[in-house]
Amino acid sequence: MRFFLRITLLLFLAFTSFLANAQVDHLANVTSVRGHPRLLLAAGQEKVISRKIANDPLIKKLHEAILGESSKIVQIAPLERIKTGRRLLSVSREALRRLFFLAYAYRMSGDEKYLKRAEQEMLAISAFSDWNPSHFLDVGEMTMALAIGYDWLYDKLPESSRSTIRAAIRQKGIDASLMSEHNSWLKSSNNWNQVCNAGMVYGSIATYEDDPALAKRIINRALETVTLPMGDYAPEGAYPEGYSYWGYGTTFNVLMISALENLFGTSFGLKEKPGFLQTPYYLENMTGPTRLPFNYSDAGRTSGLQAAMFWFAQRLKDPSLLWVERDNLRNGSMEGHLKDRVLPALLLWMGDANLSNINPPKETAWTGQGKSPVALLRTSWTDPNAIFVGIKGGSPSVSHAHMDAGSFVMEADGVRWAMDFGMQDYESLESKKVDLWTMKQNGQRWDVLRYNNRYHNTLTVNDSLQRVSGKAPLTHVSKNPDFMNATLDLSELYQGQLATANRGIAIVNGESVLVRDEVEAPTQPAVVRWTMVTPATVNLLAPNRAELTKDGKKLIVEVAEPATVTLKTWPTDPVHEYDAPNPGTTRLGFELTIPAQTKAVFTVRLLPEKAVLKKREPVKSLAQW
Repeated sequence: MRFFLRITLLLFLAFTSFLANAQVDHLANVTSVRGHPRLLLAAGQEKVISRKIANDPLIKKLHEAILGESSKIVQIAPLERIKTGRRLLSVSREALRRLFFLAYAYRMSGDEKYLKRAEQEMLAISAFSDWNPSHFLDVGEMTMALAIGYDWLYDKLPESSRSTIRAAIRQKGIDASLMSEHNSWLKSSNNWNQVCNAGMVYGSIATYEDDPALAKRIINRALETVTLPMGDYAPEGAYPEGYSYWGYGTTFNVLMISALENLFGTSFGLKEKPGFLQTPYYLENMTGPTRLPFNYSDAGRTSGLQAAMFWFAQRLKDPSLLWVERDNLRNGSMEGHLKDRVLPALLLWMGDANLSNINPPKETAWTGQGKSPVALLRTSWTDPNAIFVGIKGGSPSVSHAHMDAGSFVMEADGVRWAMDFGMQDYESLESKKVDLWTMKQNGQRWDVLRYNNRYHNTLTVNDSLQRVSGKAPLTHVSKNPDFMNATLDLSELYQGQLATANRGIAIVNGESVLVRDEVEAPTQPAVVRWTMVTPATVNLLAPNRAELTKDGKKLIVEVAEPATVTLKTWPTDPVHEYDAPNPGTTRLGFELTIPAQTKAVFTVRLLPEKAVLKKREPVKSLAQW
């Protein structure tokens, strides 16, 4: 009897496991696919791209730059399998750049030199021992690279080369993704899922006719599992991993959707996922008048051209989404643009956009909830001296997050006055044995200077860390131009340190910025530090007043409440030997000891030169905002 029960239990577990892993066959009605090329750009569509190039000087300049860069690639040696630390990713990314550029250049010009060089690159990469499946992003990008080259150049490649490249895509890419030790990303809700699934879909589409059943299996798997990270765009499109990883995860997500639509005529419901078609508004609003992004979490300090925005603008029939992208095209360095490995996709996704005639966005405030809620406020899209403010909530537990809940950036008069250090290069930390990816409260990640709350524009209590388990939601938003504001409840981030903590930030009468904190000490006193990191020179004028100067401009930082605080500065020098230097930056702020079970209010004004002499109204409590 016991044996029978055991067998029954095992059969039940096996059956439930089967059900859990069973895939919906989204491709049940697909009996065949068109010939090559079938990824992104069908045969003959080059003429459509050529007409866009002829009609838009900016796009023509970009097209010619891609061809020029491709000619330079022709002159350099093929890539080698050289890892940086545990990653082959830099090689994979350069492979994608080279092969996308060369294949595009050949299809648009017909020049054989691009074809021959792409073939040489693909054969060299195919000969690698593997594509480093232990860090599967490397495989995802390498598979996409060879898939584009193989598919776009298929008819011109000799069968011997096709066979070699096809085998590499299958064995080093797709087959590796079927091994459980290499595919934990299938259960991830971050950018890994988006990038790796996109790469496997490209490999499967490129080699579809060789094993249709396997290709369908991989595509079905992607359609089922990519919904995990896509779920994080809900409800309004705020991407939890921040600006730089939006550019990574979302771009590869769009590359996958674009390939599916181009071949099958449908995204199988992916683009309709809640928040996904709203996410370009998040990205656009993340850039200030200085062209710097709100670089919270693991993000770089500079912005860049985002090809995916052209896809969104086309899908939503909203050219205003390209307001920032046009500025990047006009004023960004062409050399910088040519580092973008998916740059040719921009020309494929142009649609009917006319870059010489784009209206600015209508809204000057954008807010989104989600895992990392943000509020992005500005006084104008057309005035280079406009005020811009970004503030975030969320949690240190979110993928790639810092202890930066409550942190803000602020610009006025063409200067970023309140800044974020952003990320530190991973290899610079990993090479020194820093355990960067343990997100627990006592994880070494939080010892890194740029990652903890002490070096962000937020509160630090008793010189302690924010709580990893805490979350800070947006609690109120107003788009009133006279008092545009947003508030956050930070209480969970300071559990055990403060009884309550709430922060609000506002643009007042379109002229100045107000930061207000309302906190309450628990059953013991609390020492609260208010911090703002700035790249400006700081001159302390009075106990509650400091003058910031940068690029010939001035900003006054004035503590209106409480009257007893004294502003001071702290250095931003490395604390550990592994911390990156932060030259030209200063922490400005103050500390206050709050007696046990006592409430306190901090009100700080950031006053551009034109607002310094203006009359300042009394500040209402956050509950009245």
